[in-house]
Amino acid sequence: MSLFHAGRDFNSVRYRIDELNEETYTYNYSLVGGDSLAEKLQKITYEVKFEQSPDGGSISKVTSNYYTDGDFVLKGDDIKAGKEKVMAMYKVVEAYLLQNPDAYA
Repeated sequence: MSLFHAGRDFNSVRYRIDELNEETYTYNYSLVGGDSLAEKLQKITYEVKFEQSPDGGSISKVTSNYYTDGDFVLKGDDIKAGKEKVMAMYKVVEAYLLQNPDAYA
């Protein structure tokens, strides 16, 4: 049984939290396993930083680093597709939190 919705091209994801810093509003984590990690990729690391926006909200800045096997080169289109998936996930989380402010209070 998959925990992911129908239409996904993977069934499992394994992340590792590498650092969580409440003072600087940053955290780092790595995608280290599962069938969501493409062949020829050892891992993907993410550095996330939250900053206050001028309108009172927040801005999330994310840097991704891809670690490949051997001389494999990741294509720009693959990186773009991955970024679009992450942005879609952020939009779902944002919508949920806006509708459920008690979930993070």
